Amino acid sequence: MKKTTVLAPVVAIGALALAACTSQVPRLTPANEASPVAAPPAPPAAPVPPAAADARAKVAVSGSRLNMQEMQRATPHAYAPAPSVVRPAPLQLLAPVPQSADKFPDKEGNKSILVSEQPVSTFSVDVDTASYAFVRRMLADGRMPPLQAVRVEEMVNYFPYKYAAPAKASQPFAVTTEVMPSPWQKGNQLVHIALKGYDIQTAQRPRANVVLLVDVSGSMGPRDRLPLLQQGFRLFAEQLRDDDMVSIVTYANGTSVALEPTSGKDKNKIIDVINKLQSSGGTAGGDGLQRAYAQAERNFDPKAVNRIILATDGDFNIGITDPKQLEKFIVDKRKSGIYLSVFGVGLGNLNDALIQRLTQSGNGNAAYIDTLLEARKALSQELGSTMFPIANDVKVQVEFNPAQVAAYRLVGYETRMLARQDFKDDKVDAGDMGAGHTVTAIYEITPAANAGKLVDPLRYEQAAKPKAASGKGDELCFVKVRYKLPGQSVSKQLEHAVRADAARNSLDAAPDDQRFAVAVAAFGQRLRGEQQLDDFSYGDIAKLADGARGADPDGYRAEFVKMVRMAESLGQVGQAGSVSQR
Repeated sequence: MKKTTVLAPVVAIGALALAACTSQVPRLTPANEASPVAAPPAPPAAPVPPAAADARAKVAVSGSRLNMQEMQRATPHAYAPAPSVVRPAPLQLLAPVPQSADKFPDKEGNKSILVSEQPVSTFSVDVDTASYAFVRRMLADGRMPPLQAVRVEEMVNYFPYKYAAPAKASQPFAVTTEVMPSPWQKGNQLVHIALKGYDIQTAQRPRANVVLLVDVSGSMGPRDRLPLLQQGFRLFAEQLRDDDMVSIVTYANGTSVALEPTSGKDKNKIIDVINKLQSSGGTAGGDGLQRAYAQAERNFDPKAVNRIILATDGDFNIGITDPKQLEKFIVDKRKSGIYLSVFGVGLGNLNDALIQRLTQSGNGNAAYIDTLLEARKALSQELGSTMFPIANDVKVQVEFNPAQVAAYRLVGYETRMLARQDFKDDKVDAGDMGAGHTVTAIYEITPAANAGKLVDPLRYEQAAKPKAASGKGDELCFVKVRYKLPGQSVSKQLEHAVRADAARNSLDAAPDDQRFAVAVAAFGQRLRGEQQLDDFSYGDIAKLADGARGADPDGYRAEFVKMVRMAESLGQVGQAGSVSQR
């Protein structure tokens, strides 16, 4: 991929160049620096030729180094210093743009797998949405996101979908599937798997016993960090019922209990403490987690949902800092029945890789808060789906029929892959689903009839074509879902057969929700530079998404189309910093 480097602050550089071209250069003095001794007056300025004046105007507008060089070559006498004048060293007015310290899990995209070699695919469900909000913020800033920051499943699962819902709480979710042509690979098909959770009404939900663990270190000062979280937590407090309980733990150089357990009916007291939070000091996140879990255990309510909500902008640099130690601590605490949610904020110091490890180890979920609207979505509108679990350790296993499918590729879920034997092992941790939540997974499959396009047949392979078990030859694949009801240690299982004759003849024939999810999956893959999408442009993705928007009361889908158009524009004109031309 071709890399192009562009200087971002061009206007400021142009203004500096213009100032340097004049015969009198003013001394810029910072507020905390003593005024220098006055220098002797400079000699009168030499007349500026018209050609140089025109060139200066170009520099002021464009900041182009090339234009400045052209000016000097065209009129060298206008810029030569007088022999008697000793010029000071150039002033360093513009600090270099700091390198980002954001950290993300580094996983390559899933590859196509031959059914003849590995017919079974297993993964843990994922209801996180952090990747989508981070990508949105980067694009809004006029920058393409780092490839590692794009997790396709989190982008797809960011949106609400009206999938078929279960009829009763005893069966916590329903499974539906759709098969449709792939829009980016002619001859291939997509198997869309949807899980819809049972939605608990507000009056029916259990009590909430929450510990807010808030990073109040010095880096949390900017408006997009602690002040933004305070707005979100105020919205959260307004949603509390009278029988809910909230306590607040903070950490910086050390830890502190800012609010002892307080009833939801005392909203003013909770909000008052939230409003008084201030940032300063280091980041003792490991100690903060220990203090928060101790607080949650001390006030544990067996009839409530006990959860810690950690809000932070970055890494831990005081106390327990080793990711493996933190992960082990969270795994041990998972057995206590306390859930963990993590909300990330800010840019430049976000340790998304650590957040993923913590949430995947601690019966948790992760989100990224980039705007007040996102805070409202995560902490108010989706309170049920983020706070109240209806199923734990949810795993999906798909077995493909070699008589129908030659190869398959799971789109996304690279950090959630499980071994085949993990599916039935109830000791293996997996993702959790909240009330009313949806989970989407998409497989791209190559029909058995196209197997010859993938690999040559083996010389010593039996000539006979693979056969499915009697009565099952028309199945494309078989979907199994295992889960545990909250508080239980033995899993249950749902099963769903996907039949070949259920395939849609065209993508347009599929429902809006499924087509829109495919568009989002295509966008994520395109951002990651996956070769399967080389011939499916951002314009194609925007067109597909726009045609599948359907009912969009909150405008999320319209916003997505704008994001795709922004990525398309950045690919055409470049961006500040290093740009991958794709």
